[in-house]
Amino acid sequence: MPDPTTRCIEASGAEITYDVLAAAEAGDPRILLLIGSPMGAGGFGTLRGHFPDRTVVTYDPRGVERSPKAEPTTESTPEEHADDLHRIIAAAGGGPVDVFASSGGAVNALALVIAHPDDVATLVAHEPPLAQLVPDREAALAACVAIRDTYQQRGSGPAMARFIALVGHEGEIPDGYADQPGPDPATFGMSSEDDGDRTDALAGQNIITCTHYRPDLEALRAAPTRIVVGVGAGSGQQLAARAGRALAGRLGTEVVVFPGDHGGFLGGEYGQTGEPDAFAATLREVLG
Repeated sequence: MPDPTTRCIEASGAEITYDVLAAAEAGDPRILLLIGSPMGAGGFGTLRGHFPDRTVVTYDPRGVERSPKAEPTTESTPEEHADDLHRIIAAAGGGPVDVFASSGGAVNALALVIAHPDDVATLVAHEPPLAQLVPDREAALAACVAIRDTYQQRGSGPAMARFIALVGHEGEIPDGYADQPGPDPATFGMSSEDDGDRTDALAGQNIITCTHYRPDLEALRAAPTRIVVGVGAGSGQQLAARAGRALAGRLGTEVVVFPGDHGGFLGGEYGQTGEPDAFAATLREVLG
């Protein structure tokens, strides 16, 4: 496949870098946008390769890798991410586009549909961690706050240990979960030493704004966008999958089960391998 073309746009408080990979063969002329958060463009190399008949756009969200923020210690909101995506879509040729959005990217894509409904034809929202929508919302939201507070007080290792434990937790989050000591970072091969940095895109910039986001469900129902909510077959009763099912229920739709877990589309990116071939086949079927 040819190499993608890298471009930059100016946004409010950030410079956003995105990549455009032109279709290598005849197919659907509509742009396919693949997004995550805080995962950047580098997480979608394998999945992108399964769509040679589509022009595919990927990007680094604000504060991630090639998209620096003017104030890297500040939080980024789904609305800000949505404005960035709107600018990318306009710069890439305009909408409507199809969007596959995973994790925090799915939250941001929902904000995009609410703000700019004509930008998106089909949105596949894969496991958006909308803790506001689950029955145990108070305990889940408190657990997310504990991750942020641990990061600000003790640094990345202790915060990420809490994060890994939370996202892997099966079932509802029990009351008092946030008050418990977090796991030892060494359990996950991380250091407990605080390097003083407070610019982490996950624990510093997005953990609260993403998980605490409450989408305007009426606006989503009224949008011309076809919204498909996906969950991983291997995600069980983890928070992001439960939130995805809750969102689908609020929208009056059925979830689509994708192969693998939360990272089912990964093909070795960031050291993680899901079931990318089967995942891409399911995504193609959904988009088709």
